[in-house]
Amino acid sequence: MISGIHAHICDKCIAQAQQILDEELKTTLENEVPNFNLIKPVDMKGHLDEFVVGQDEAKKYISVAVYNHYKRLMQKTNNDDIVIEKSNIIMVGQTGTGKTYLARTLAKILQVPFCIADATVLTEAGYVGEDVESILTRLLQAANYDVEAAERGVVYIDEIDKIARKSDNPSITRDVSGEGVQQALLKLLEGTTANVSPQGGRKHPDQKMININTENILFICGGAFDGIERHIANRLNTRPIGFSSDDRYNSGVIDKQHLLQYITAQDIKSFGLIPELIGRLPVLTYLDPLSSDALKEILTKPKNALIKQYTKLFEMEDVTLTIEDEALEYIVEKAIEFKLGARGLRSICEVIITDAMFELPSNKGIEEMRIDYGYASEKFEKSKINKLRAA
Repeated sequence: MISGIHAHICDKCIAQAQQILDEELKTTLENEVPNFNLIKPVDMKGHLDEFVVGQDEAKKYISVAVYNHYKRLMQKTNNDDIVIEKSNIIMVGQTGTGKTYLARTLAKILQVPFCIADATVLTEAGYVGEDVESILTRLLQAANYDVEAAERGVVYIDEIDKIARKSDNPSITRDVSGEGVQQALLKLLEGTTANVSPQGGRKHPDQKMININTENILFICGGAFDGIERHIANRLNTRPIGFSSDDRYNSGVIDKQHLLQYITAQDIKSFGLIPELIGRLPVLTYLDPLSSDALKEILTKPKNALIKQYTKLFEMEDVTLTIEDEALEYIVEKAIEFKLGARGLRSICEVIITDAMFELPSNKGIEEMRIDYGYASEKFEKSKINKLRAA
């Protein structure tokens, strides 16, 4: 008996009362529907436009998918038996076109936990490397270990093309970091209750596992799929380089320079993703290769543009940095030559500006730094990058 102020209660009554309370609270939580301040797809795309140049197609698909994800989480259970299915996305685009940057920018406005996972480190269960459940560990960490919040999250899986099987045919041997990983991802993408280790990895075998239901987690996958143009060209009965005897392709019906816009699930299957995985990623979108105009805009227009970053660095040394248009065009021209996308811009800018950044902090008398075509070309021609290209 446990004594109170004016009465006594036995341990059995306490246990029964606790059970009633637990059931009541559980029912209340199940009936609660999370309420979000819904960001409309147009506003979401507008936010992405401030940081990412172009790629309107991919932005539109991502904005709609995330908006529908919120609406899906807010749906109330009713008697019409209509359950909104989630629309996982797969994005295809050359290196440096902004797939990961899109995901990072999106994370700033999301009202649900968000994480970026890397598919290259994943292996089949039992092999050295990370299990697919480690993706959920990162989401759990992003949600401060709040399981309920993590179950409403968004996951971006980068480098999804790196787990493609080596040929279009099913593997007869173990494909530890390829087809095996794809098969392990199947239930995770569709919806299952996964046992997730809070610390990640197998280094703590005695740790208590956390159950996470992935039914309401939105998965966005991205990959470069290097060489997939060949598969698209074969399907379209044309070639990425050269001429075709068919007038239909020579009349401008098919844009051979941008074959990625014709991508279908069949091409991704030919590349090495298994049909079961493709079926769980129903929304397929692509990112355009960056043109010279787009690269020039990337240098100057976005909120976090590269030239704005260098200008701020020089401002900290009380130096005004000015880069002339001819120099910018030279940088863009070299970036296209190296085929590294937006990432190539930084490498070339570093080569051109490094000497100035080395000397200026010591020369306090200089107040302005102007980079013209002559200065940019001189510094680049002397660089090791240029010698490597020439070799």
